[in-house]
Amino acid sequence: MKEIILENERGILIKNGRYAGLLEPGKYRFFGDVTVQKLPAAGQILPSQCTLETLLSDPKAAVFAEPVTVEDGHLALHFVDGVFRDVLRPGRYAFWKISESHSFTIVDTTEPEITGIPAGVLVRMPSDLYLRVNVFEYQKARLYYDNRLVRILDGGVYYFWRGGVDVAADIVDTRVTRMTVTGQELLTADKVALRVTFVCNYRITDCVKVLTEIDDFREQIHVTAQLALRDYIGRRSLDDILENKEELSAYVGGKLSEKAPSLYVEISDAGVRDIILPGEIRSIMNTVLVAEKKAQANVITRREEVASTRSLLNTAKLMDENKTLYRLKEMEYIEKLCEKVGNINLSGQGDILSQLASVMGSQKKQDDWI
Repeated sequence: MKEIILENERGILIKNGRYAGLLEPGKYRFFGDVTVQKLPAAGQILPSQCTLETLLSDPKAAVFAEPVTVEDGHLALHFVDGVFRDVLRPGRYAFWKISESHSFTIVDTTEPEITGIPAGVLVRMPSDLYLRVNVFEYQKARLYYDNRLVRILDGGVYYFWRGGVDVAADIVDTRVTRMTVTGQELLTADKVALRVTFVCNYRITDCVKVLTEIDDFREQIHVTAQLALRDYIGRRSLDDILENKEELSAYVGGKLSEKAPSLYVEISDAGVRDIILPGEIRSIMNTVLVAEKKAQANVITRREEVASTRSLLNTAKLMDENKTLYRLKEMEYIEKLCEKVGNINLSGQGDILSQLASVMGSQKKQDDWI
């Protein structure tokens, strides 16, 4: 049997089913029960005709190999010629070092948090090996190892190994958050059913205790607002409530502020957004409003009429007491009439103003008669 091993290959010689040596590049002739496995002379050594340990036990083969062992609870970062190539999980490996140089960095995955590894290397690893936690500036993150709270994470990007320890993180928003208590149908003291919508803004002050000591703090804020609304509205009439909405807001907001420290939140502001009346009550109130506006309009009309009459009376008194003013008003009247007259003939007897007044007076009588 003839075999040629190329420059970029190596051969594993098997005689009578047993490893017989490593073949370097060249031309070979064999007799008998012989098998030759050709392997690329770069990358990982993966013999199929013998075990890796058998191959590495041969001093001639060991010279060309770079072995590495990764124990349980560890990973090996594999670099080829100084450049990250891949991650090796627990096991026994060997790589040809004929045309490449191989180096390895062993990391302990029993320590969950990843430190000292550049982010550029991490993002090239398989995503099932690590957990990435993004925490924005306005957030906090509760970090757990095996369901045990370890610490609070501030804003930033964090990486943790998967597998050795169960790592989990939940995000808490520390910004002011709005809560709306909607559709609360409540009876007033005079038995009118109202639907009230209430809003409040809150901010978490202790992101650890709000989880470990309070069961659903949002629901408890909601219930506190409901009870305060029911207490205030149930003791007052509809008119009192509609006239004192700010007092209602202050009352409920005060109750929430009293409860807030025990819920590990801070109430920044609160208020009534909507008060919805039943349909028949709205119709009655609209009728009352229209009647009130009509009455106001009538009062204003009468007031203006009185003012106008008083002004006319004052003008008449002034003209009666002052003949010059009377003559001026007469001239103004004649001027307005002349604007609508085509031709006027005067005889020359008497002053012009008297003749014009006489003509206009007679013309007005004709118009009245016609």
